[in-house]
Amino acid sequence: MTVFNSLAPGNYAVDPTHTEIGFTARHMMVAKVRGTFSEFTADVVVGETLADSKVTAEVQLNSVDTRNDDRDNHLRTSDFFDVEHHPTMTFTSTEITESSMTGDLTIKGNTRPVTFDLEFNGVSPDPWGGTRAGFEATAEVHRKDWDLTWNVAVEGGGVLVSEKVKLHLDVELIVPTGEDAQA
Repeated sequence: MTVFNSLAPGNYAVDPTHTEIGFTARHMMVAKVRGTFSEFTADVVVGETLADSKVTAEVQLNSVDTRNDDRDNHLRTSDFFDVEHHPTMTFTSTEITESSMTGDLTIKGNTRPVTFDLEFNGVSPDPWGGTRAGFEATAEVHRKDWDLTWNVAVEGGGVLVSEKVKLHLDVELIVPTGEDAQA
């Protein structure tokens, strides 16, 4: 199923309590560490065509959560996100197709293109008289492209943190009504 072709044009709100922005990296090349960001804003505009559609997001990097306070605090330092000088990361779509979304991802002042694979999860009425739509987006990036270069060599030839990081978004949209819906 495709992402936007079954959605009516309009300005969609992202439901933050049913949306997750996450990442996965390898630890010592033998295990996965997963993290999420709990504070973010996003705007989704579905146009008459995919070319007219747009997604923008801003993530507060201080809200990183990997279920380990020491690691989270390290991620906030200049070794990684440097939240004191770069408190947010942003994404602005540049192209949306039926199965992917490409856009500019900015972290630590570095902007690079990223393409997410999209999977549309459908549309459903909610118990409060509204309608929800959901999708998943995944991408793999090289963290060094955003100057996230800190690492430590480990015995056996590996490194503490993988260069490749998987990004995953589970998004629930609130279908617009009233003035946010386009006729």
